[in-house]
Amino acid sequence: MPGVTYDDAPLLADLMPWSVAPPRLGRSWPAAPDPASLRARWDALVKAEGPDREALFGPTRSRTLHTAVGQLPGRGGGTERLARATGPCPEPVRVLCAPFDEQWLIPDHRLIDAARPELWRVADERQIFVVETPAPGPLLLATSLLPLLRPGRVRPLYRRPGGADPNLAPGLLDHLAARLGHTPGPPDVLAWIVAAARPGPRVPLTADPALWAHGVALGHRALWLMRRDGERPRLPGGRRPYVRAPLPARPRTLHYDRDGETLHLDEGRISPVPPDAWDFEAGGVRVLERWFAARTAGGEPGTLAAIGPACWPQTWTSQLLELITVLALLAELRPDLDALTVTEPVTAAELRAAGVLPVPERARRPASVLGHREEGPEGQFALL
Repeated sequence: MPGVTYDDAPLLADLMPWSVAPPRLGRSWPAAPDPASLRARWDALVKAEGPDREALFGPTRSRTLHTAVGQLPGRGGGTERLARATGPCPEPVRVLCAPFDEQWLIPDHRLIDAARPELWRVADERQIFVVETPAPGPLLLATSLLPLLRPGRVRPLYRRPGGADPNLAPGLLDHLAARLGHTPGPPDVLAWIVAAARPGPRVPLTADPALWAHGVALGHRALWLMRRDGERPRLPGGRRPYVRAPLPARPRTLHYDRDGETLHLDEGRISPVPPDAWDFEAGGVRVLERWFAARTAGGEPGTLAAIGPACWPQTWTSQLLELITVLALLAELRPDLDALTVTEPVTAAELRAAGVLPVPERARRPASVLGHREEGPEGQFALL
């Protein structure tokens, strides 16, 4: 949008005031692209004893085999000291490990240096997490999964489970309703934010109902593609990527043939892969290259991170085809998002005059009381 500035557009930090730093694992092995590897890693850990278990675990200042911590909210990991832990692996859960890279995590508080329990408390089927990402690439990513992306802040759409208590500036929905002539729902506001966000990040708002509807429609499509829930995205016939030559059991190299629009995994071939999908970056890194590296890098021999699949799983090929599709469709959407020029702006000054800004400090803190009990260290219940 040459020549267009939004210096008085409200900050995302004011529109969605509650934010949390992303979880920090402190060790790589509790996350992996497949759940079977995580179960094997856990079994190797609990079978080891004494110094061997400690070396496999990888102690830090925040977590050792003797650290006492409570259960992650809503999860079933144990609470006894890891030094004497036995039994099966807690059921792995899907998480967003990197932009557009859905992996699996052992949801055990004892394994994670900074788990951010306040995020786990509000993670459910209604929740949408928004994560700020550095340029170049999308300013904001959205996911239905718990995000582990760093370094940007995580902003949940809802402050409580079940889609309750929207994480929006108090009074914002009412003010938008008065200006637009109808009351937008929290998902619509989030869709507009995703579509209209500009560096800062700032979010220009509009009082033009037609423009609002257009931006919300664009944002909902971007959200659907980023979250990848519900109906699976598909490219039109003739443009859908297929495996043209079987992928090897253990591919080691990734190469793109721009002229032939072909992705090579060693001697395996996938096409057509549009150049925009190959070039798609998030945080300054090609998404497809980072995704492939996470599945082929391997860990140092003798460590838990070295435990992985013996060969390339078929599910990874399916995920790769879907990822190519998502990136291609998002790249097609980008010109429309960039062309979204706000008229009849609802400025930060207007929101201040209406009393929506500044937001009260309580809106920047998590909800303090929730309706379930959480198990603390050694099986005791924690009070909230």
